[in-house]
Amino acid sequence: MSLLPRIRVPLRVKFLIALMFLVTSVVGAITLTMANLFHTDKKTYIHDLTSMIALHTAAETRSLLVGYQERINVFARLMGDRRVDPDEKARLLKALFKDFPDVVAVSLYAGGREPVTVYDVAKLDVAGLTKQAFLAFRRDRSVPVDRIRAGAVFVENSTLLPALPTLTMAVSRPSPDGGTPVVAAAVIRLDSLLRLARRSVAFETFVVDSRGAVLAHTDPGLVARRAPVSWIPESALQWLLGPESGGGSEPMGFTKEYVHEGVEMIGGFARVEFGNVLAGVQIPKTAAYLTARELLNNLIGVAFLLLTAAVVVGLLWSRLITRSIERLSAATRAVAKGDFDIQLAHRSRDEIGSLAESFNQMTSELKVREHALKQAQAALIQSAKMAAFGQLGAGIAHEVKNPLAGILGYAQLAMRKVGKEDTTYTHLTIIEKEARRCQIIIESLLRFARQEPTEYSIVDLNRVVEEGIAIVDHQLTIHRVNIEKRLSPVPAMRGDANQLQQVLMNLLINAQQALEPDGGTVRVATRVCNGFLELRVSDTGPGIPPEIQPKIFEPFFTTKPAGKGTGLGLSVTYGIVRDHKGEIRIESEPGQGTTFVLTFPADEALGSAEAGGPRVAAAA
Repeated sequence: MSLLPRIRVPLRVKFLIALMFLVTSVVGAITLTMANLFHTDKKTYIHDLTSMIALHTAAETRSLLVGYQERINVFARLMGDRRVDPDEKARLLKALFKDFPDVVAVSLYAGGREPVTVYDVAKLDVAGLTKQAFLAFRRDRSVPVDRIRAGAVFVENSTLLPALPTLTMAVSRPSPDGGTPVVAAAVIRLDSLLRLARRSVAFETFVVDSRGAVLAHTDPGLVARRAPVSWIPESALQWLLGPESGGGSEPMGFTKEYVHEGVEMIGGFARVEFGNVLAGVQIPKTAAYLTARELLNNLIGVAFLLLTAAVVVGLLWSRLITRSIERLSAATRAVAKGDFDIQLAHRSRDEIGSLAESFNQMTSELKVREHALKQAQAALIQSAKMAAFGQLGAGIAHEVKNPLAGILGYAQLAMRKVGKEDTTYTHLTIIEKEARRCQIIIESLLRFARQEPTEYSIVDLNRVVEEGIAIVDHQLTIHRVNIEKRLSPVPAMRGDANQLQQVLMNLLINAQQALEPDGGTVRVATRVCNGFLELRVSDTGPGIPPEIQPKIFEPFFTTKPAGKGTGLGLSVTYGIVRDHKGEIRIESEPGQGTTFVLTFPADEALGSAEAGGPRVAAAA
């Protein structure tokens, strides 16, 4: 035996749980699929966008650097031209610094001599930098002259002060005398590159020089510190160094996902194709997928709304379904208590509606069967009461019949000895009359109890009806009662003609008394119905109230005034019909008249010798 109590879970809760599980599974699967598809599309889009911005940044950076190279060549040609007067050269150089405000200084390396440097003093003064400090910094960060003379372009971050962010670019030029190429190196402000780096709001843009230091960045502080780009993946740095260092297998631009300072980043890189400079952009994955998260949040919100709607609809739907079942359950309990009048109203045409129709049909049939059972029970009780009364009446009749005969005999003897004028004669007459009345009652009791032997023979029911009507026809006519006969051909039956005639006469006399004082019509009909012989006696009287009908066959029950009836007529009739294995029932409604229906079972209609004999025609 389980110690845990059994929890009753209503059907609507089970239905709701199943619906929520189904809706949650479907919506969850749809949401997850859409989120994955969008994430994949978004990832591809972000990588393509990052690569495109990196390529665009590289192209713009190369355009700036090529422009710087041309300016350096202009300065170099003027500085190496020995035909120009020194004063004129100084004036022209000053004009060039004015025309090219990004150029801070230009150095010319020719042969093995010390470089010749020209610079814009005003720009140094504005940045707070002295000539000596600038020249010392330039000596400390010398350019690789030999590599540049071999044809390479040199670009590096040469920022000395935050107020003056600069780059150094060195290129080679042919010597005027055809000797060793001349190297021209210029210090150029990074303002244009910094503006390029700060152009994007969402992406962090940077440019890296050939030594792996930040050349331009969204954060100017990194440029001022000449910070190394430690966050760039090794593959990007190898690719930056060029094919000679084992890289170069990547396309013009590519993207990588990596972690920078604990933050997952998506980076795009593109070679500038000028001086081993690399352009790149990066964006945190959280920012890149912000719209994806917003979409996911929206999908979750929509899923929650759908789930809420499913819960509400499920509650209403389950309530609609289970309400019919609950009504059916309540109706079933009512039927179990004996209430067969209950009917379920239904409008649906589904299984619940079919079940309700079946339930209504069941209750209707149960009601009919209950009514039939009550009738059978009432008939059984009536039969038991009649049998008990018959036994009691037979005993009383036997005990009273002989003393009553003595009383009647002695009264008649005494009357012969007393003159009619004597008052004693009058008293004896009353004794004789009442004794005879008691004798009639005793004989009726004996007939009811069937203590007197009865011999059945083949009788013609229609002839019994004709003879019985003939006996009482005069009495009914006097009381303005008209008799209508509707006698159909019926088979002969085995019975006692005198008793059957007594039954008919009792019913006709009762009908005549029910039609007093205005008279009316009594109809007598015979027929064969469902294998039974049927005798119907109907009148147009006031009818019998429903509350009296169950008592109508009880002995000594009568509705007539005192002295007009003994209450044994219908009791005797009931006993005679019962002895003939028949049934008697009443069909009556107040104001609609009364019909007594007598039926005899088919297996009692004829004896074995006469079975299958001819029908007896109706009497003329």
